[in-house]
Amino acid sequence: MIEALNILSSLNISYLVVMQNGAYQGIFSEKDYCRNVILKGLTSNHALVKEVMTTDFPVVSKDDTIEHCISKLLSYKTRYLLVFEDEQFIGVITIHDLLRQVLTNKEEVFDRTLAASLLENEERCLVY
Repeated sequence: MIEALNILSSLNISYLVVMQNGAYQGIFSEKDYCRNVILKGLTSNHALVKEVMTTDFPVVSKDDTIEHCISKLLSYKTRYLLVFEDEQFIGVITIHDLLRQVLTNKEEVFDRTLAASLLENEERCLVY
């Protein structure tokens, strides 16, 4: 666990893809660490990555549209999509990847009423 946390920190990334013998096993993220180690009172010295990583992310193909990918992220309430081709793990598409793509093509996506429509449909959050 400490090694995985050091990798996240040194590379300034928020997740690691966990592979074993060339096969996808799961994703270990900062969120996994917070929810499955810290909040459960475990210690970094004793918890194993395979015990706290997430394994059940939604899957897309490399030919899926951005709209389809965004829809999957929203419906599964996740930040990551796994990309497989012929049962072979290809990579991860993140919410940030999709946001970058949308911003690159913002003229096609955004208009002046976007903020108003987002506020109308905003999920209610708990203020702490």
